[in-house]
Amino acid sequence: MPKSKTTVSKTTVHALDPLSDAEIRTAVAIVRAKGGLDDTAWVETVGTLEPDKATLRNPKSRWRKAHVCFYERSSNRTFEGVVDLSTEALEGWHHVHGMQARITMDEFVEGGKIAVADTAFQAALRKRGITDFDRVVVEPWAAGNFGIASEQGRRIAYGHCWLASEDGDNPYAMPIANLHPVIDLQARKVLRIDDFGAVPLPPEPAKINKRDPKTLRKDVKPLAITQPDGPSFTVDGYAVQWQKWRIRLGFNPREGLVLHEIGYEDQGRVRPIMHRASLSEMVVPYGDPTGGSFRRNAFDTGEYGVGQLLDSLALGCDCLGHIHYFDVAIHDWHGVPRTTKNAICMHEEDFGLLWKYSNWLNGDVTVARSRRLVISSIATIGNYVYGFFWYFYQDGNIGVEVKATGIPFPTGIAPGETSPYGEFVAPGIVSHAHQHCFSYRFDMAVDGDKNAVREVETHGAPIGPGNPHGNAARVVSTPLESELSAQRDMDLGTSRYWKVINPSVKNTLGQPVGYKIVPGVNSKTFLDPASPVGKRAAFMFKHFWATQYQPDELFAAGKYPNQHAGGDGLPAWTQRDAKLENENVVVWYTLNYHHVPRPEDFPVQPVVYAGFHWMPAGFFDKNPALDVPPPEDKTSCCS
Repeated sequence: MPKSKTTVSKTTVHALDPLSDAEIRTAVAIVRAKGGLDDTAWVETVGTLEPDKATLRNPKSRWRKAHVCFYERSSNRTFEGVVDLSTEALEGWHHVHGMQARITMDEFVEGGKIAVADTAFQAALRKRGITDFDRVVVEPWAAGNFGIASEQGRRIAYGHCWLASEDGDNPYAMPIANLHPVIDLQARKVLRIDDFGAVPLPPEPAKINKRDPKTLRKDVKPLAITQPDGPSFTVDGYAVQWQKWRIRLGFNPREGLVLHEIGYEDQGRVRPIMHRASLSEMVVPYGDPTGGSFRRNAFDTGEYGVGQLLDSLALGCDCLGHIHYFDVAIHDWHGVPRTTKNAICMHEEDFGLLWKYSNWLNGDVTVARSRRLVISSIATIGNYVYGFFWYFYQDGNIGVEVKATGIPFPTGIAPGETSPYGEFVAPGIVSHAHQHCFSYRFDMAVDGDKNAVREVETHGAPIGPGNPHGNAARVVSTPLESELSAQRDMDLGTSRYWKVINPSVKNTLGQPVGYKIVPGVNSKTFLDPASPVGKRAAFMFKHFWATQYQPDELFAAGKYPNQHAGGDGLPAWTQRDAKLENENVVVWYTLNYHHVPRPEDFPVQPVVYAGFHWMPAGFFDKNPALDVPPPEDKTSCCS
């Protein structure tokens, strides 16, 4: 299982490349020198600022800029601007009125320590028989905005508490129910203690890391994946070429992995499909309205940042086969850079049958096996672990998948009680019904920058004139011509899907070329749209959105969702009802994974899968994978 490092040497930095350690240091130094901030200011974000398409395509452009966001604790103010890394100028630097910066990992850790050191909190722990404060785990979640007067104008975190196992194996071993320190992160003190009554601690659940070796399976034989001639991809910096695919990788602290300039070579030229693809936002709302549990919701992208929480991946554990890894530079809240080694994994996978035909007249069998390119990253976000996977197939399909594992949020419950809002997962522990709501953003470029959107349905009809046998299946394509009309939901009754076309480019059949988005696992959300979380994450109430491109519209819940009252992002932008015909179209797809936990999810959840596909729909004139050769192995059917 070799690790590939066959990167072609680069002499220049591309405008879309992730920032290096040196560039992060430079950007932070420039803001410190020119931003007018005091010594309490810390760094929320230093990340690549992407140029517009015209600048990107200009061969004379030397664009290399960083988006910067700082939080000044003394004044409780958030600032943002742009550092030009070529000229060392600080551009557009301003105070973002009324907005709270994301919570960095350093602040998250410090917030927990503030709570554990608080005397009133310690008294509440003693009331529950807990005196070993070193084992107490407090996660200071972003507090949201629930209209509580004493919290307005402050930088607040709402604590959730556990007692870690004695040997340190499981930090979520025993939930400390009904106890929630409310932490003022600016003042660095506990604002109040929300105590809804002591509940006995549950017994420790099964081990996760320190399992008894004698209990492990003995019949698991080695599985080796080898490519003796090396992989089929080539890498130049962050640009990837795999068979007919062309992809450029990017990264920032908020979204994590970003894909740029996705295209497919067809008849000697690379045809663009997407300019940019990323996870725009994700929110996890929980369904228990009692006690302090109503505060349980997490905007993991907008409130914390997936990029700052990426795992360093390990060969044979997270990735298997002939791997190429990409390192990325991230920073702490002081702006000190650090490298996350192996943050992004890329490899090839066999994916079974690609296509086959057995000629029943003469016995000829023609077959091709499917192979896909996998680009992935994994983020540990508190109790949950998310794998974000992008798949590129030989037939032009693009797959998007989330693999969720980790520990479903454990909550203590009193003996003899039950909860209508969740399920028991272990003695004394319930885990509440919740959803993982992901918003993916796609800046489309199907054979060019000017695209349009169609909703496609299949309509049946009752038996009657023109349909005497009741088998009619009429395909109906409806233009979604403006932003308000393009707010749509899945419909299983019509097998509804959405297609992005280029009205100006036709295939050999005279049809506009296009790509369609094919929904997979999904659901409606259970929240009331008027709820505080519903107003802040309104994107989750529609499975499909489309907008006319605007450079500052990257995040479905708005740029600063932390403690925001709601209404920002997609609901606000689409009120302009801009036209979508023959425009630079951006598509937003909402993936709502509904999770009612089960005992099998504890103490650690087996991976669950949720995803969707982009599929060429008239983009090619015929099957683009006809040129995939048959298997060459001497023992294969085609030898």
